[in-house]
Amino acid sequence: MIKFGPSGNSLSFYEKGYKHTEQAAKYVKDFGLDCFEYSFGRGVNMSEGKAVSIGEAFAAQDVEISVHAPYFINFANPSDEAAQKSFGYVLESAKFLKLFGGGRLVFHPAAQGKASREAAVALTEERLKVLRDYIYLNGYEDIMFCPEVMGKLAQIGTLEEVVRLCKIDRVFTPCVDFGHLNSREGGSLRTAADYRARLEYMISELGYDRVKNFHVHFSKIMYGGKGEIKHLTFADTQYGPEFLPLASALKELRLEPYIVSESDGTQAEDARAMKDMYYALQ
Repeated sequence: MIKFGPSGNSLSFYEKGYKHTEQAAKYVKDFGLDCFEYSFGRGVNMSEGKAVSIGEAFAAQDVEISVHAPYFINFANPSDEAAQKSFGYVLESAKFLKLFGGGRLVFHPAAQGKASREAAVALTEERLKVLRDYIYLNGYEDIMFCPEVMGKLAQIGTLEEVVRLCKIDRVFTPCVDFGHLNSREGGSLRTAADYRARLEYMISELGYDRVKNFHVHFSKIMYGGKGEIKHLTFADTQYGPEFLPLASALKELRLEPYIVSESDGTQAEDARAMKDMYYALQ
């Protein structure tokens, strides 16, 4: 079933006097939403007891929880020592995801650095083969590991690159951040046909069954010549992309992803807006 929810807490969460992640479960449920993404962006700094407590709170509200691994993962780093740290960040995030009771983990693949594009992508691919082996060795193969489409041109993470990485093994599923995709392609997503072309490409490369429940990040994003600049809210009228054409394409192709709003401060509100738009379509 398609799901909608926020990445982290909206400003309104704190304005209501809430402080703890456990409280986010009911807050999200009260919005009529279905999921929540917890970010370990600055590192996995949490006790196991806290993770279990968070997981219990979300299970009680029947809200699915996913995680975003630390932002500083870079599988194209030429240093093997640095690559080991990246493996560690993903595996530690997976450990805490299991304590949460969740099943989806999003991570940034890599940065190009000084290498050629192909060399950086090839190195990322080889490192993700090693990550695949670590995933199976640690018994995490029931988790959906989602390399993300990235918004800056200097980052590894075009849609085609993410699909290539996901071909390594079934444990990898695309996280398509449509705001990022729109940013790195200079405003390419305007119509349902624009979205449908990308979705049909994924289906043709990975198969319908693997794409049906893929992971989505969505927000409007300011962009420039180098891609993404900053996340915006649905109130912005200058930058895209718009969600309604995506909703139409998802319905047409019978896809049911896990959709996370990454709006700047209005994540829950904009997630609810997306859910309303989706269900308003006939």
